[in-house]
Amino acid sequence: MFNNNSISISVSDDEPDELGRMRVRVRRKRKKPGHRLKNEFLHRVVRKLVRYWALLIFLPALGLLLYEASRIGRKPRSVANTELGASEKSTLVDSELSNVTNPSLEKKSDGNLNRLDATTRVVGGVRQRCLKILSPEELEHLEIPVREEANSPVSKVLYISENDTPFLGGNSTLSQEHTDATRFNLFTGSQTLDQRSKTFKVNETVSMNCGFYSENGGFKISNEDKDYMQSCKVVVSTCAFGGGDDLYQPIGMSEESLRKVCYVAFWDEVTLSSQESAEHRIDGYGFIGKWRIVVVRDLPFADQRLNGKIPKMLAHRLFPHAKYSIWVDSKSQFRRDPLGVLEALLWRSNSVLAISEHGARSSVYDEAKAVVKKNKAKPEEVEVQLSQYRHDGLPEDKRFNGKKVHF
Repeated sequence: MFNNNSISISVSDDEPDELGRMRVRVRRKRKKPGHRLKNEFLHRVVRKLVRYWALLIFLPALGLLLYEASRIGRKPRSVANTELGASEKSTLVDSELSNVTNPSLEKKSDGNLNRLDATTRVVGGVRQRCLKILSPEELEHLEIPVREEANSPVSKVLYISENDTPFLGGNSTLSQEHTDATRFNLFTGSQTLDQRSKTFKVNETVSMNCGFYSENGGFKISNEDKDYMQSCKVVVSTCAFGGGDDLYQPIGMSEESLRKVCYVAFWDEVTLSSQESAEHRIDGYGFIGKWRIVVVRDLPFADQRLNGKIPKMLAHRLFPHAKYSIWVDSKSQFRRDPLGVLEALLWRSNSVLAISEHGARSSVYDEAKAVVKKNKAKPEEVEVQLSQYRHDGLPEDKRFNGKKVHF
């Protein structure tokens, strides 16, 4: 008997039994042998690269270097074949090699060389030229002023150069030594402090110590060069001793200046040899460009900086008839009209001397410390000079009569 609350569930014969379901069997894919070999090959390649990476970089670099070297070697020959012919090949190759081995020949085109740009500065918020030179038209008609010679009470000057006089300074005595070992030698005239004091007194006959008038003083110049130097009325001079620097040709001058101004460069035999090896040769008239080359022999000092002070400080001795002179450092190029410079700095203001301000120091005592620090002189030598400055009343507080002192 069935209860009325029962529920009937119909079951179809078409539905499969869950237990009778077909179980799906998952197959694992087998790795192919070729894939394993490929991975092993890649690992080997990576290991080789890690081991020999330096060699792989070096070989292409070496190949590139050889390629560029072959191009450089072929270049002068190709130029020679196309322009100069087979007979001039060797000359062109030598010229190319000399330009490579002497890079100093190319220095003159670097930086601000051969440029006539005006140097300016800001004054009161307005940019102005540092050196106000006349216009080119005015420079062409500029005349050298003629000054009346002042009547001098001195009628006779005796130049002496003693051989055995000691040098006194402060509490020390510096005895005469060989020229190569000291800056006190025959060229300086062997002047004592007492003799120096006497030269300040005005007498009819004056005795002066000067090595130019000593046979053993050094700084020998040929008679031909002396004749040329005595003909100069206005001179621009420079020097390079001991090899020195390249000779930069002056620019910016007027035709009038070229006729009236001498350009003189002092060399020694070492500089002459080094410049000739760089194909900078003196012509038959003694010139290289606008510079008259004066070769000095028997330099008196072992220190070339001291030898350079002779033409720098004693231009009035080297050029006895010159009324005006301009000194140019050998590392610089003179790029202005010399007569225009003299007019702007001297003639316009009726001055007798113009000197540039030191870029770093304004006291001679600070300069003395820098000289010792840079090993340009011995401390005892510097102290001798400073003692004389103090004896002459040169102040150490950088002020003289209440004004800033510039040296």
